[in-house]
Amino acid sequence: MIDDNTTSRRNFIKGVATGLIGGTLAGMGFYSYTASAYSRLPKVVREQQDFGAVRSVKVTAISETSWFSNALIMEDIKKSGGLLVDQYTIGWGPFGNGKGAGKSSYEEGIANIKKMIPGDLGEAWALQEKISLHPDNPGGFSSLIEVEDLDGSKHKYLLDSGWSYKWMEQSFKREGIDQMLKSGEIEALVLSHEHYDHFWGLPVTMKYSNKLPMYIHNGFYKEGRQYIVDSGYKGTPIVVDKELTLIRPGMMLMKFDVPIICRVFGEISFAFNVKDKGLVIVSGCNHQGILQMTSTASRRLKYDKDQFHGLYGGLHISPFEDWDPKYDDLVISLGKWGFEKIGCNHCTGHLTARKFIKSGYPVVRGTARFGSSTPDYLGNGDTITFG
Repeated sequence: MIDDNTTSRRNFIKGVATGLIGGTLAGMGFYSYTASAYSRLPKVVREQQDFGAVRSVKVTAISETSWFSNALIMEDIKKSGGLLVDQYTIGWGPFGNGKGAGKSSYEEGIANIKKMIPGDLGEAWALQEKISLHPDNPGGFSSLIEVEDLDGSKHKYLLDSGWSYKWMEQSFKREGIDQMLKSGEIEALVLSHEHYDHFWGLPVTMKYSNKLPMYIHNGFYKEGRQYIVDSGYKGTPIVVDKELTLIRPGMMLMKFDVPIICRVFGEISFAFNVKDKGLVIVSGCNHQGILQMTSTASRRLKYDKDQFHGLYGGLHISPFEDWDPKYDDLVISLGKWGFEKIGCNHCTGHLTARKFIKSGYPVVRGTARFGSSTPDYLGNGDTITFG
């Protein structure tokens, strides 16, 4: 395997010991559920960085359906040892080995399919359907981000690469992503974090473009870094190791260091300054939490009208469709920022989307097509434009 760098030193269990994980849902990235959480955030002077502006941002949900049964996901995690278990040991495709829950490993799993990826993904997933846990349950998260500069030029970026090879192949073809990758229209891939449903479908992207620039959080574990190589990538990943990384004028990556369930560390989100509108934030899962994400953006970035204009992505409040009254504080807290357009989906949860709507937030609804199960949020194939 290729060398690991900082991840082992950022021990996941250390995060537990220092209180960043305080239970099942807290371990998914919530720093707090109470309205008083703002008073506990560091009191610092806003050091807003001017990072330019764009004319507009359009996001297409290639796939927001990470899996199809919450019950099966939780069953597999529980049987494998619980929420702190290493995701590569659970036995999900593409790292299944036929031995059952909690008995796999990266090395053993990849050995079964290494010669097949990225060229023969159908054969690779067909094998996994025989030896992995609940192989029909995985889907994946991936979004297409189209940015229009002030001069009218347009740029396309891919956020994440999903999970199931089979599902993501279908999703890419449905939205024409395969052809965009082949033609070089997509300028870079940004992997928000190392979780299975955002990352393990990487060979699908590599099948069509194996040299495009790729941005990853510096918290990727050695298995994740090796999977990038084993997936057929012929470039060198750009490791995001600063809180802010400018991609182009008006387009910034924000890095958050947070321990996440299934031994994953850190997440990257997008920030855009849309001219005459304000700040737009795009996230994969937002494991860092709404309070951390919005507070960081407000503190570190300069944006038009000092206005939070738009929000898109997974917000990780009720991903398993449970609800506790204390989550209502997060819904209330979101209102503090005055977003003018909200496009949520994925791990935001259906219950949360309905709470947003009931609260009168400007939620853009979807069409519930292609496997998405509710029109209360933007589903597979739906789009949203800011600016």
